[in-house]
Amino acid sequence: MLGVCRGRRKFLAASLTLLCIPAITWLYLFAGSFEDGKPVSLSPLEAQPHSPRYTASSQRERESLEVRVREVEEENRALRRQLSLAQGRSPSHRRGNHSKTYSMEEGTGDSENLRAGIVAGNSSECGQQPVVEKCETIHVAIVCAGYNASRDVVTLVKSVLFHRRNPLHFHLIADSIAEQILATLFQTWMVPAVRVDFYNADELKSEVSWIPNKHYSGIYGLMKLVLTKTLPANLERVIVLDTDITFATDIAELWAVFHKFKGQQVLGLVENQSDWYLGNLWKNHRPWPALGRGYNTGVILLLLDKLRKMKWEQMWRLTAERELMGMLSTSLADQDIFNAVIKQNPFLVYQLPCFWNVQLSDHTRSEQCYRDVSDLKVIHWNSPKKLRVKNKHVEFFRNLYLTFLEYDGNLLRRELFGCPSEADVNSENLQKQLSELDEDDLCYEFRRERFTVHRTHLYFLHYEYEPASDNTDVTLVAQLSMDRLQMLEAICKHWEGPVSLALYLSDAEAQQFLRYAQGSEVLMGRHNVAYHIVYKEGQFYPVNLLRNVAMKHVGTPYMFLSDIDFLPMYGLYEYLRKSVIQLDLANTKKAMIVPAFETLRYRLSFPKSKAELLSMLDMGTLFTFRYHVWTKGHAPTNFAKWRTATTPYRVEWEADFEPYVVVRRDCPEYDRRFVGFGWNKVAHIMELDAQEYEFIVLPNAYMIHMPHAPSFDITKFRSNKQYRICLKTLKEEFQQDMSRRYGFAALKYLTAENNS
Repeated sequence: MLGVCRGRRKFLAASLTLLCIPAITWLYLFAGSFEDGKPVSLSPLEAQPHSPRYTASSQRERESLEVRVREVEEENRALRRQLSLAQGRSPSHRRGNHSKTYSMEEGTGDSENLRAGIVAGNSSECGQQPVVEKCETIHVAIVCAGYNASRDVVTLVKSVLFHRRNPLHFHLIADSIAEQILATLFQTWMVPAVRVDFYNADELKSEVSWIPNKHYSGIYGLMKLVLTKTLPANLERVIVLDTDITFATDIAELWAVFHKFKGQQVLGLVENQSDWYLGNLWKNHRPWPALGRGYNTGVILLLLDKLRKMKWEQMWRLTAERELMGMLSTSLADQDIFNAVIKQNPFLVYQLPCFWNVQLSDHTRSEQCYRDVSDLKVIHWNSPKKLRVKNKHVEFFRNLYLTFLEYDGNLLRRELFGCPSEADVNSENLQKQLSELDEDDLCYEFRRERFTVHRTHLYFLHYEYEPASDNTDVTLVAQLSMDRLQMLEAICKHWEGPVSLALYLSDAEAQQFLRYAQGSEVLMGRHNVAYHIVYKEGQFYPVNLLRNVAMKHVGTPYMFLSDIDFLPMYGLYEYLRKSVIQLDLANTKKAMIVPAFETLRYRLSFPKSKAELLSMLDMGTLFTFRYHVWTKGHAPTNFAKWRTATTPYRVEWEADFEPYVVVRRDCPEYDRRFVGFGWNKVAHIMELDAQEYEFIVLPNAYMIHMPHAPSFDITKFRSNKQYRICLKTLKEEFQQDMSRRYGFAALKYLTAENNS
């Protein structure tokens, strides 16, 4: 209580000082400005050098007075800053101590912008500053469609999460592609105090499809117009953002601006910073009507409840219909229509200071929005050139953007202390499972990895493939990390069919991969390769989780379960499709085995036929896979029989068998308890056998393992005794689980293991 009183006394003292100093200053100036009862001008323009009163003494007095004025003004500014800080520290009178006050600056642009802000009702107000309660939920709406926009949304969300101190509710108007990608991303991200709802953008197309639009955003660029109809009827206000936005401050500061709206103001917008709407960019340039420079709709504050009462739907539709009779189409999508409405109804808009939407397209006045880059709050990459845009401070902007682009999203899973999160069944189940583990167990880290939820970004690059209509299509499935990236082009040259890949990368590595892929003619020429990023977390390589992610998103009836360091024979894709029909995989439980070989040579003249492969095998250029270190893994394939086989043949399961197989898409998943090196494929093949799959070796199929440096996990397996002990323990537990699930039939696995 004593501390509060002291704080109030300091606050009162600072306030009185701030009020008194200007008065004292001007009394001093007023008294000192008279000489012989007549006023002395402080303006050098009014000084008369030839006047007898213009003496050296009066000149010195005047200079001294001007210096004193500047000193007093500087002291005044310092006191204002202290007072602002005191206000920020003082307890709010709303809901006790559960609220936080954000001081809202009114802009840092030129005088023209400031005057425009005053006209729009943006002048600073005396009294209590706008307040955002500590646990008040901030609502954000984003329209997102397609693969590229989904990547952009992630960077935007990272910048918001990095600065935020409030619960967030994202309203994503998304097409089916973006919804699949972002729903999985947020579900696996598991950020506390963040809720995400999706609204089907495809269902909204009919609302705006009648508007011709030349903008590269297409039909989705018009969907912000229908948010009053799309978003929940009980949602009163929302911040609407483009996907190419980066936040440099807490979004709660922007949310607080809603408190400044007056009268019929329902739209918060920043003035457009280019000359587009002035119509002077080129000869015969004819933009849509706008108020002055118009407004940019990359950042919008919408008062939804008032807009609905004003019949916003009817308002914008009538305006669009009228203007389209002369304009024929929009050039800047929804922005043109928003501006046409504002031109007719200027009272609707509250002009935001321009640092809330610093627009980095070419030829903008964005540099006038800030004195220093530290003043920035929101950066808008609204040029098709994006990071290549021209701006004096573009390096700073680019570095800020890249920081969030490569920022470890796992670090944003922090709790908002004091704000209760909504009950999440998945989080509760995960915590329950983790609490049941014994932290003193020497294999605790292995067991914990099984329950780790890895943030996952599906379809990181554009994917487009329609499976063959004959239901024989096969997708190659593999997983990799950054050190195997060089294998991608070679695999694409050997396999023309669809591919599903899970990549285990950090956020920074994901961007390196993106640059690598976009710079590769081979990879960019293939739209049937699905890249799914599983972000790094923990100390083990989650090999079976990666395989499951890649398998889960296969769109064909059959899968070829391979590894990234194998090159399939030329023509294997078509051969497998024929074998699917020949062996009736659609109606039988079969696993077709593709025999595996290896070379120790980094440069290999790849065999184009079985005969050529057998010749290289005889010459010692090729070997059966792992014959010298792990014979049991592929020995049941019976390579001796394969040499002369002309028709498929059946082999029996044996202990430690781990062939590469083609199976139906509905086959069992890999067991996640096996991470890093050891038993990850063996356990899967054992499960297939337990489910009574037949193993059929294909006589004219083969794949070759290419040499590479040992993985980090195999090095740990070889050098760490505890690693090997834990792997043995997990293997025994897996076999016990098999016995419980499959009963008497699974006893052979225990017997086989004991005899091996």
